[in-house]
Amino acid sequence: MAFKSKYLEKVMKDVINRNPGETEFHQAVSEVLESLEYVVDRHPEYERAGLIERLVEPERVVSFRVPWVDDNGKVHVNRGFRVQFNSAIGPYKGGLRFHPSVYQGIIKFLGFEQIFKNSLTGLPIGGGKGGSDFDPKGKSDNEVMNFCQSFMTELSRHIGADTDVPAGDIGVGAREIGYLFGQYKRLRNEFSGVLTGKGLAYGGSLTRTEATGYGLCYFTEEMLKASGKSFSGATVVISGSGNVAIYAAEKARQLGAKVVTMSDSNGYVYDPDGIDLPLVKQIKEVERKRISEYVKTHPNAKYHEGCEGIWNTKCDIALPCATQNELDAKAAKTLVENGCIAVAEGANMPSTPEAVEYFLKNGVLFGPAKAANAGGVATSALEMSQNSMRLSWSFDEVDAKLKTIMSGIFKKCESAANEYGVPGNYVIGANIAGFKKVADAMMAQGIV
Repeated sequence: MAFKSKYLEKVMKDVINRNPGETEFHQAVSEVLESLEYVVDRHPEYERAGLIERLVEPERVVSFRVPWVDDNGKVHVNRGFRVQFNSAIGPYKGGLRFHPSVYQGIIKFLGFEQIFKNSLTGLPIGGGKGGSDFDPKGKSDNEVMNFCQSFMTELSRHIGADTDVPAGDIGVGAREIGYLFGQYKRLRNEFSGVLTGKGLAYGGSLTRTEATGYGLCYFTEEMLKASGKSFSGATVVISGSGNVAIYAAEKARQLGAKVVTMSDSNGYVYDPDGIDLPLVKQIKEVERKRISEYVKTHPNAKYHEGCEGIWNTKCDIALPCATQNELDAKAAKTLVENGCIAVAEGANMPSTPEAVEYFLKNGVLFGPAKAANAGGVATSALEMSQNSMRLSWSFDEVDAKLKTIMSGIFKKCESAANEYGVPGNYVIGANIAGFKKVADAMMAQGIV
C-alpha cells in the first residue's frame, strides 16, 4: 500500500526486501503500520530512535531440526521454530503450532501479532510464537510423544518461566502440552510454569480450555453493546471446530444466540436447528474424526465439501475461528448482503485486508484478532500467575477475570479509535492501543 508517512513506507519496503516470500508476515506488518500513520506524526522521537525498525525485527529467531521415529521404526525429520519477537513488557509469550503449513513466515506473522495482543491484555507478557511443520493428524499417541520429546529437547535451551513461556495453538492440545512439559521437566530437573495450557493435575488453570472462545464472545458482546445490539436472538456462523470454535459456540449459545455452522479443513456442516455442541465435542475432542460425521445422526443438517461456502450462510454475526485468510472480499460482500451486522476474529488474521476494508466501509462491527481472540493468552498469563504463587483459582474466578480483561481490551480499542479520530474502527484502535504500551517500554529501555 502507499503510506503517507515516508518513514513507515521505508520501513515496509525494508521488511519486504529483508523477508522475501513471507507474505503472511508482510500482511501483518502492513496492517499495523497503516494504523501507526495516525501516531508517528505526533511522535518524531520514534523515528530518531529507530523504534519501528526495531519493532518489526524479531529479537531472536531459532530454527532447528526435529528427528523422530514412527511406530514402524522409520526416522522422520521435521523443522522446528521459535520466534522471540519482543520482550519490552515481559517474557515472550505465544503458542506452538504443529501443522504442515508452518514455516518461518507464518511463525513471524503470529509472533508479531502476539506483541500487540499481549500488550492489550494489560498483563506483563511480550510477544513470541513457535511450532513445526509436523502434522499430528493420523499419528499414534506414541508417535506424537516421540516427536514432542525431540522437539522439546532443542526448545528447552531457549525457554523458561521468566524468559519465554509457550502455549498451545493449532495441532497442540492437552496431549501435546503434556508430552512437552514432561520432557522439559526431565531435561531441566525443575517443575516450573514454563508452559501454559497444562492439565489441571500438574499446574493448569481452569477456564484455559474455554478461554479463547469465551473471550471472543465477551469482546463481541461489548462491541455489540456499544451499538445497542446483543447476541440475544442472533444467528451465528462459526468456522472451525477446534478449541476456539467449540467454546465460542458454547458461549454464544449461553448469551442467547443460535449457532448454525461449524467446519474443519474438509468442509462444513449447516444445521438450521442449531449446532448440537455435545456431539461436535464428541466427534472432534474424543473421537478425533471429521465434522462430516455430524450429519449421520442429524438428518436436518447438511454437510458441504469445502469451506468457502460457509460464508454464504445467512447470519447476524460471523465468527471466523479456523485459520488465516479464510474470509476474503467475496465472502465479506456476501455476508454484508445477507445482513451480517458483526464479525469478530477467533482465528489469527482470518480476514484478508480487502475483506476488512469492505466490512469497515459498510458499517459492519469488526473485532480484529489481536483484540477479539486475546482471551486465550490472557488466561495463559493468569495460569502463569497461579504457577508463580502456587495457587489454583476456581473456574468462576478465572472466568470473571477473563471477562474483565476482555471488557478492558474493548474499552482500550474504543478509546484509542476515538482519540485518533476514527470512532468505531477497532482495527486502528487495537493496533494503536497495543503499540503505545510497547513503544513506551522500548523508549524507556534505550536502544536494545
